[in-house]
Amino acid sequence: MLGFYPVAAVLLTKDLAAARAFYVDKLELEVVSENDAAITLDSDDTRIILSLSNTGSHDPQTKLAWIVDNLESELDALRERGIKPQNYDSPELSTVDGIADMGSFRSAWILDPDGNALSIQQPK
Repeated sequence: MLGFYPVAAVLLTKDLAAARAFYVDKLELEVVSENDAAITLDSDDTRIILSLSNTGSHDPQTKLAWIVDNLESELDALRERGIKPQNYDSPELSTVDGIADMGSFRSAWILDPDGNALSIQQPK
C-alpha cells in the first residue's frame, strides 16, 4: 500500500524567498520545481515542499529530520554557512554544544527562517 511510495514533508513559510535562500543556498538542497506558491526540493530522493502560507507554522515541534553519518561534521559545515544549532536546557531536553543524547541516537536542531525546527540525527 502507501509504504511502497515516497513521502514528502510540507513546511509552511510566510516568505518563500527567505525559505528558498535558506534551503537552497545554505543547506544546498536541489530545487525540483518552483512556482509562486511553493518550492519542491530534493534531499536524497526525499521531497521537501516549502508552501507559502499566510500564517506559517506555530508549532515548535520538530518538522523533519535528516539522518547523517557524522553529526559533528554536518554541524561544522552548517556553522561555516552561518547556521548555529539550537541549545536546550530543560528537564525534557538538554544539549551540549548543540547536541542532545537521545539514547539510540544523538540529535541537533536548527531553525529555518520561519522557526521550523529541523533535526539532524546520527544513530549510535
